[in-house]
Amino acid sequence: MSATVPATAFARIGQLASQRPVHEAFGWLHLHEPQIMSWQRELVLVAAPPFGEGPRAEWLCAKFRELGLEDVALDGIGNAIGVYRGEQSGGECVLLSAHIDTVFPSDTLIDPQLNGTRLSAPGACDNGAGVVAMLAIAAALRHAEIRPACDLLFVGNVGEEGEGNLRGMRHFYQHAPWRERVAAHVVLDGAGHEVAVTHGLGSRRYLVTVNGPGGHSWTDAGRVNPVVVLSRAIARLGDLALPAKPRTTLNVGTIEGGTSVNAIPEQVTARFDARSTDAEQLIRLEVEIHRAVEDAVMEANAGAKREHALRFSIEMIGDRPAGTLTEHAAVFENLRAVDRHLGIRTETRIASTDANIPLSLGVPALSLGAGGNGGGIHTRNEWYDARGRVLGLRRILLLLLACAS
Repeated sequence: MSATVPATAFARIGQLASQRPVHEAFGWLHLHEPQIMSWQRELVLVAAPPFGEGPRAEWLCAKFRELGLEDVALDGIGNAIGVYRGEQSGGECVLLSAHIDTVFPSDTLIDPQLNGTRLSAPGACDNGAGVVAMLAIAAALRHAEIRPACDLLFVGNVGEEGEGNLRGMRHFYQHAPWRERVAAHVVLDGAGHEVAVTHGLGSRRYLVTVNGPGGHSWTDAGRVNPVVVLSRAIARLGDLALPAKPRTTLNVGTIEGGTSVNAIPEQVTARFDARSTDAEQLIRLEVEIHRAVEDAVMEANAGAKREHALRFSIEMIGDRPAGTLTEHAAVFENLRAVDRHLGIRTETRIASTDANIPLSLGVPALSLGAGGNGGGIHTRNEWYDARGRVLGLRRILLLLLACAS
């Protein structure tokens, strides 16, 4: 890492890691990999499609209770929450979270295959790895009877993937009684131990709809075709010059509409995804999308009969705010010290994760992998390999304890 690790932070991590209870917690993590993988296999069997995470949230609450967490409950939007009490309970807390939703629809066949250290199943890595890492940390803390200085809050949140639009984290920071007490927030997402997401990538998503009277391709030929008109708008946006710095992207992910090859469609929709590290660029892209669609529709309607005129709407269906963790934030300094202690050289990255919400609100937050390796993310061939998981778990444990001291 490019930034210098403060000597005091490094010394504090060394002292923390030398304590006997921390060694006992490390030992539990090392010896109980079969138990952790058993949880992971059990977890992926509980489907958690977008907006259908309820059964998995209930499963997680049951595990939280088994591991001795207190005040275990589902909040108003379906996040699973449990508390590990610290010595000074009721004040500041450190939040550890992992999203429980997957990208897979409810009818997806899930038949987890475990071959040695490798688990193959939809959602095995994203975010099976992150969720069971929370369970492993809670179990290790209880086994070693570690009492951190402040409360540790464990949250399995809904709504991270796709059009979930980070609704679980939004709800927490808008409504949870703990929201004002969070001193640091560590997000667990996927595998690995080398990357730390410290910059929240902002994004906005839009559903563009163009409607018209439709008709028969032969008898009504000449009527304005919504597909053609929306395609013109998309082509104009495709020619738009986007800056390399700040990096900004615009993508059209889906186009849908029509009923038959010999019918002029009555409706066509497209979904746009705009991303940037700069909030101003996102505003600019929103203006450009509105301008391109409005101009294309107006030009088409100029030569059409009034009763054949097209209409359009643009709906924002996703808004992930950007945010940045400063290098001098305590959680960042602690992470650098932990990584130096463990011999890890971490890359800082920009990405869109649950950490976007706290970062946008000024809460120190970052997103980490939960150790091990994974691949095939968001496909039915997704897999997770637990080799090296213990290093990632040690990293998470030390970081939590350092932030809670």
